[in-house]
Amino acid sequence: MDHPIAVTFIRLIVALPLAGAAINFIAGAWLQKTFGKRAISFLGCGVVIAAFILAVRAFIAMIAIPPENRFMLDDLWKWFDVGGLNLDIAFWLDPLSMVMTLIVTGVGGLIHIYSIGYMHDDDGYWRFFGWLNLFTFAMLVLVLGDNLWLMFVGWEGVGLCSFALIGFWYKVTANTTAGNKAFIVNRIGDLAFVIALYSLFAGLQSIGHATLVTREVARYAPGLAGTALNFAGYQSAYPLVGFVTLLMFIGATGKSAQIPLYVWLPDAMAGPTPVSALIHAATMVTAGVYMVARLNFLFSMSPFTMGVIAVAGGLTALFAATIGVAQTDIKKVLAYSTVSQLGYMFAALGVGAYAAGVFHLMTHAFFKACLFLGAGSVIHAMGGEQDMRKMGGLRHKMPVTFVTFMAATLAISGVPPFAGFMSKDEIIWQAISHGHPVVWAMLLIGAGITVFYMFRQVYMTFFGEFRGTHEQEHHVHESPPSMANVLIALGALSVVGGLVMIPEFIVTFKPFEDFLDPVFSSEVTRRITEAGIHSHATEAAFGFVTFTVVVIGWLVADLMYQQQKLNPARFSQMFGGVPYEWVYNKYYVDEFYNRVIIQPYMFATRALAWFDSNIIDGVVNLAARIIVFLSWLSGLFDHYVVDGLVNFTSNLTLDVGGRLRRLQTGSINGYLYGILAAVMLILLVRAVVRA
Repeated sequence: MDHPIAVTFIRLIVALPLAGAAINFIAGAWLQKTFGKRAISFLGCGVVIAAFILAVRAFIAMIAIPPENRFMLDDLWKWFDVGGLNLDIAFWLDPLSMVMTLIVTGVGGLIHIYSIGYMHDDDGYWRFFGWLNLFTFAMLVLVLGDNLWLMFVGWEGVGLCSFALIGFWYKVTANTTAGNKAFIVNRIGDLAFVIALYSLFAGLQSIGHATLVTREVARYAPGLAGTALNFAGYQSAYPLVGFVTLLMFIGATGKSAQIPLYVWLPDAMAGPTPVSALIHAATMVTAGVYMVARLNFLFSMSPFTMGVIAVAGGLTALFAATIGVAQTDIKKVLAYSTVSQLGYMFAALGVGAYAAGVFHLMTHAFFKACLFLGAGSVIHAMGGEQDMRKMGGLRHKMPVTFVTFMAATLAISGVPPFAGFMSKDEIIWQAISHGHPVVWAMLLIGAGITVFYMFRQVYMTFFGEFRGTHEQEHHVHESPPSMANVLIALGALSVVGGLVMIPEFIVTFKPFEDFLDPVFSSEVTRRITEAGIHSHATEAAFGFVTFTVVVIGWLVADLMYQQQKLNPARFSQMFGGVPYEWVYNKYYVDEFYNRVIIQPYMFATRALAWFDSNIIDGVVNLAARIIVFLSWLSGLFDHYVVDGLVNFTSNLTLDVGGRLRRLQTGSINGYLYGILAAVMLILLVRAVVRA
């Protein structure tokens, strides 16, 4: 890590999507009008596919290098040198960022291709691909940035792009509101992240290593052990590393939709379905997971923060899963499943199973992209309908969509040997292995609920009788090849994508974990990851428990929605229907936030606006009126007193001058007579005085 291999190709992986975005935004409208949408498709998809090809070549080159040397640096130019902080625009490629780059460009590229068919009739076709390309660029900057500030540039970039894409159909107010919600909620987490970066830099500077270059932070982070938080000269007893990592995790709860900042993600369904797939599978929501995994050496130094992450992840996994049970919007079910699956990833990171968390991130990208794009295929066939209560029996008319959707459902349900089983079962095992029984219980129950709501979705959508209108039934058809082929590729990955890390109680085959091992090689991280139970028999026993819960979840869904031997309405009316109402209304979290945060905030802003308008402006206006009055008095004084004195003086001068002017006759005789008279007068006066 201290001596990376200097390369120059990483910049091309990042620059290609940026070039596509720039061309689309500058000349996209002209290209679409002149050459048609095919030119936009070729440009928008081509740059991401080219980036993926470069990433694959980089991966092939990387695996040929000894594991301890798999670090590459592409240093472009100096960024800034301010206050001791010296950073470059540079990109860092190691096993972790390699995995993320392949996901972003590979799965992201498939989503781009899918968008050709899904968005074909949209007039803003060029604008859509411009934002997709920019989204991909921002995510690549986030995962490949050599330093934490460059990571934060990408972090903010994906936030901006999500705002634009969620509200892409901006003529509908609900869509723009959803975009605003995503943007504003993420600002809360981003503020915490920025404070964490400043605090980390200040801490490193205090021990003589002023840096935010990630590999340098990894080298000097052990020096922060025992360093207390110092705020404005106040020395706290709280450890600096705990403070920094806790704030960073708050930032991650925003980007990766964890409790308490998860509320934006379900509303993000307002955007086009390819956007939902890109956000949920390949880009934005994985940012927080990646950040924690990237800074594993720092988080591992704070057992308290690790505990918070584990509990928050487990609680989110269970909490969001229960909400998914009652949703009827086909995309909302998947949205809450994303929140839940992200909880599994964070739980893995929190217990110290970093490789398992990243592994589930990868398999989740496969099956969640397949699920969302499958849902998009259904919505496309149903003419925009998203209510599962108006679907049914679609498997016969949409066989490709059904088979791939089922494969992805089996994967997310954790059915062996599908991809989700390999990753999710590993996380659940690692939770109990590392001594977190409460987290294990939440993840286990969440796994059973996940199977239930996913098969509920499958049965309501693809089985039974069609419940929509005759017009919808006549319109239903399989998606075009540009969409169907993408579903096939993702469905295949949902089946075999987990075979790179098989549970040890089956066989010891973990090339994925071995590939990531150099990234998680710090001493403190190794102590955590190597701790726990290492019994294959115990792992197999707990694996059997997990599989049993999965089967129970499927049986309940099958009895309710396929065989219809259990009436869902009967269960929804249990305990007076109160539990169901709470779940259906998402535990009233949005209403709680609205009542406790938004309304008081709006009241405060309106009160401040009134204070500004009536008090501040009133004082200013009163002062202005006083000044006007004083100015009027000053005008009167100036006009009648000052001008009066000036005019009197000038008039007096003119009058005296006029009188004296008469003495100026121009006659010499007159002047002589006058002088003589004056002399005689003087002599007379002197004579009188003497007498």
